[in-house]
Amino acid sequence: MTDSALALTRPSAAQPDAAIHADLARRVAWLKQYGSHPMSFSTMQPDMAYFELPGVGYIAYAHYWGMQFALADPVCAPQQRALMLDRFLERYPRAVFVQVSKATVDHLHGRHGYYGTQFGSESKIELAEWSLRGARKQIIRTAVNGARAQGIEIREGGFDHDVKRISEAWIRTRRCKNNEIRFLIRPMLIDYREGTRYFYAMLDGEAVGFIFFDPIYRDGHLAGYVPNISRSSANFRQGLWYALMAHALAVFKEEGVPCVDLGLVPLQVDRQIEPQESRLLRATMSVIRERMDFLYNFKGLEFAKSRFQGRIAKTYCCHRNAMPALAMTAMFRLTRII
Repeated sequence: MTDSALALTRPSAAQPDAAIHADLARRVAWLKQYGSHPMSFSTMQPDMAYFELPGVGYIAYAHYWGMQFALADPVCAPQQRALMLDRFLERYPRAVFVQVSKATVDHLHGRHGYYGTQFGSESKIELAEWSLRGARKQIIRTAVNGARAQGIEIREGGFDHDVKRISEAWIRTRRCKNNEIRFLIRPMLIDYREGTRYFYAMLDGEAVGFIFFDPIYRDGHLAGYVPNISRSSANFRQGLWYALMAHALAVFKEEGVPCVDLGLVPLQVDRQIEPQESRLLRATMSVIRERMDFLYNFKGLEFAKSRFQGRIAKTYCCHRNAMPALAMTAMFRLTRII
């Protein structure tokens, strides 16, 4: 669907290959120029729809239960963010925005009356300052030494489709046993993989764990990485993730990569409630975090990422109603958490 001001694009079987490739090339160009949000690369995952302004950028979103869920900040120049949001809301006036920055919150709240409620936190490691020193990093050092003692070798390699075997076994050990989480975490198997990096833990020539890193861009240059997919064999303790992360951070630091963003820690929020937040939704999310750990290992993930002592940044969801119960239920269904 296209008019003189905007284009809505969604891959379909009816689209000619040339059109699909053109759409992808256009979005990739925007991604490499403006993809500074840690979830920007995940906007390229399958089954997303795209709202585009020609020559400006795009907003990636998913349709579910008759609602639209926009993922992350608009992929565009910062000075065009307000325009992108305004035009998107002209078409989808009740859309929900998930895992967005405070800049997006401020515009949606000030211009459109949205609530902007903390959804979780992100942790950013400045690699120039990174080291394994410090008491809180003892668990990482122990994991590194333990992996070495078991004969595990960590190395970087290309994408290996055999990792699906490890992934399926790993998912069966998780609280969400039926499906791989999507939307908030991009799928492990995707068509567009340019710039991604793969680190494997090997034992006797066989992969027993891995982490996949996605690129973060700024002004046309690589600005960092985010670990988006991690798995390990059920025969090894969670410490294998620490060892893989420590190795990858050392490699990136040696290469001069500026930072690694550890990505979302869902429902890890600051205790102080900001003026634009919904107290009702904050209270509900607090109950989910404290009493519904069977849905997702919220506290375990928070603990693991906190060991790296990154700089914490808030991330938000933006919504029209003070208590968007249906939208939140739909989002948990969309992500396959429930």
